[in-house]
Amino acid sequence: MKRLFLAFVFTIVTVLTGCEPLKVLDPKGPQAERQAHDILISIGIMSFIVIVVFTILIYVLFKYRASKQSPDYEPPHIEGNKWVEALCVGIPVIIVTYFSFVSVQSNYIVEAKPKAYEDKEPLVIYASSSNWKWHFSYPEEDIETVNYLYIPTDRPIEFKLYSYGPITSFWIPQLGGQKYAMADMVTTLHLAADEPGEMIGRNANFSGKGFAENMFNVTAVPEKDFDKWVKDVKQTAKPLTEKKFNELLKPGHLGQMTFTGTHLDFKPAPEHNHSASGKPVDCNAEELLQKNNNQK
Repeated sequence: MKRLFLAFVFTIVTVLTGCEPLKVLDPKGPQAERQAHDILISIGIMSFIVIVVFTILIYVLFKYRASKQSPDYEPPHIEGNKWVEALCVGIPVIIVTYFSFVSVQSNYIVEAKPKAYEDKEPLVIYASSSNWKWHFSYPEEDIETVNYLYIPTDRPIEFKLYSYGPITSFWIPQLGGQKYAMADMVTTLHLAADEPGEMIGRNANFSGKGFAENMFNVTAVPEKDFDKWVKDVKQTAKPLTEKKFNELLKPGHLGQMTFTGTHLDFKPAPEHNHSASGKPVDCNAEELLQKNNNQK
C-alpha cells in the first residue's frame, strides 16, 4: 500500500508539472486582476473550510469510535445543542453573504470602464463572430482584422460584441471575463491591457464542430506602436469588399487577415445595444464612421 500510494503521488506530481499556468491567475489588465483576486479569495476561504471540516471529522471519528461496551449498554439521551446548531447554520449564512457582497461589488467594477482609465477616450472595436472565426472592426481607424487583435496598452478598450451565427462568448482570460455575442443585439465589454505582450482569446461557448479552434491572437503594444501598426495597415492591406466579407462568413476556419475599411459600411451591427448599465440604447457604427470621415 505504501508503494502504491507513493506511485500515485509521483504520478499526480508528474502530470501537474506538465500543466500550463492558469491564464485567469496571470492577469494583464485591471478587470482580470480584480477577477483573479476574487478567485484567490474564494480558493483561500474554501480551502480553510475544507481543512476545518476534515479536522473535525477526524477528531469525531477518533473520539467517538466504537468501544468495548457491554451488549446491554444504552447511550444516554442527549438533546441538541443550540450553540452547535447556531454555528452550523450561521457560518454558512455568513460565508454566502460575504461571497454575494464580493460578487456584486466586483460585477459592477468589471462592467464599467476601468477605473484607472476613466479620463481616457476608449478605443472602440466591433468584435463579431461567424462559424468559426472572429472579425474585428476598428471604425475610427477604418481597418478590419480577422482572427487577431492589435490593441494599445494603458488605454480602455470598448468591445461591441455580436454574432453572424450562433451565440458565442468572447473571452480573453488575461484581460477579463467572458461575455456573450448574439445575432440580434450588441453587448458591450470594457477591458484594458496594463502591459505589452501576447495573449490568446477564444470563443468560450459551444457553437458547433469548429468551436475548439475558434480562437484568436491578441497583441498588446504601447500606443505609439499601435499607431504605427495602423499606419502600416493602411499602406499595405487590401480594401474589404462586401463580396469578400460574404465569403469570410461561410463556415470554416481561416488564418489571420487584415483589410482597410470595415464591414460596418455595408453590413452594420445590430441596432440595439445592451450597455453595461443594463439599459438598451440605440447603437450602430454610423456615428463612429462619420467621425472617422470628418477626421479624414
